[in-house]
Amino acid sequence: MRPLHRVVITGMGAVTPLGHTATDTWAALREGRVAIGPIENFPREGLRYGIAAEVHGFDPLKHFDEKKLIQYDRFAQFALVAAREAIAQSGIDFKADGRGENTAVIIGTGVGGETTHDEASKRLYGDNNPRLHPLTIVRLITNAATSHVCIEHGLNGPAFATSSACASANHALAQAFAMVRSGMVEAAVAGGSEACITLGVVRAWEAMRVMADDTCRPFSKQRRGMVLGEGAAVFVLETLESAQRRGATILAELAGAGMSADASDIVFPSQNGAARAISRALVDAELAPEGIDYINAHGTATPANDPTETKAIRQVFGAHADQLMVSSTKSMHGHALGAAGAIELVATIGALRDGVVPPTMNFVDPDPECDLDYVPNAARERPLRAALSNSLAFGGLNAVLALRRAP
Repeated sequence: MRPLHRVVITGMGAVTPLGHTATDTWAALREGRVAIGPIENFPREGLRYGIAAEVHGFDPLKHFDEKKLIQYDRFAQFALVAAREAIAQSGIDFKADGRGENTAVIIGTGVGGETTHDEASKRLYGDNNPRLHPLTIVRLITNAATSHVCIEHGLNGPAFATSSACASANHALAQAFAMVRSGMVEAAVAGGSEACITLGVVRAWEAMRVMADDTCRPFSKQRRGMVLGEGAAVFVLETLESAQRRGATILAELAGAGMSADASDIVFPSQNGAARAISRALVDAELAPEGIDYINAHGTATPANDPTETKAIRQVFGAHADQLMVSSTKSMHGHALGAAGAIELVATIGALRDGVVPPTMNFVDPDPECDLDYVPNAARERPLRAALSNSLAFGGLNAVLALRRAP
């Protein structure tokens, strides 16, 4: 039986509504900058709730050759740019040193190439034009981002996409973590990407009646629902021994992962299901509940999610729940569905590394059903030992990551 390795993160990259790099995104999170505003991707006429957290100012031609750009949906573009930043920060040249032969690539997404899908549907049904672009399929498939990252960096190990709604990125990272820890691969490039702010997706979410019309207010008594976001974050994972041997800068240790299925309702969250995933992450990381200082919550600001997640945290942590700092950064960058967990991992790593807990913005009055310390409206400086990042998806599929401060 192979020994289990400690797994560390040595590179991270991001393209988010808060910035086009992980560095800029983290700076905005520390500042409590809110990127939610009126939708600009398409005309808002007829929408009930015309707000979102969009990635503004992203020029694909600054990042891609025009001849290649035709292959990439917006979600793949985000993933490629984030992966470049992460790999550059890690200091690994996968093509030069041969490590690409044994490096995994796993990119999560909830809907994949939705921009391409939306454009094709408009052309076919709206314009009554039966001729679609010949690259429509390769642009919209959910594994497109994974495949393009492999191609660009010469990565030949296990590669696939994960798609589990809002837990897609955390499931991708959990799988990558397991592969590196077990020795199945030497390293992994993993994260999530989403470009879901299209007319079709927004209309569909509006129909569910879970969207806010003002802003995202997680855990606040005045919360009115979720706000869609978009973007990507990608990370390089390797063993602690490998990182130390290379003299790499370690951002954080990915210590464990916990996953569960509610097996109860396709939409309504389960306290026990969430608690199960949180408990399993602690056990996997060999962390006592008292060893956790911060939780980056799923925190969607819907009436059902926030009190359910609060109760799940109390169920697992007992009296220590009153000592935890809990925040939802969706209040700043929106809910990026399959990329949410990856963007939130940028926040969690930043908190551990810098000793600064990002706030829950837009918080007004506390809700009696949400009775934890949600770090309202301003970041808090506090040294952290370990943290969790929760993703609790529609469909009742949950994935929680446990992290320690860099060794």
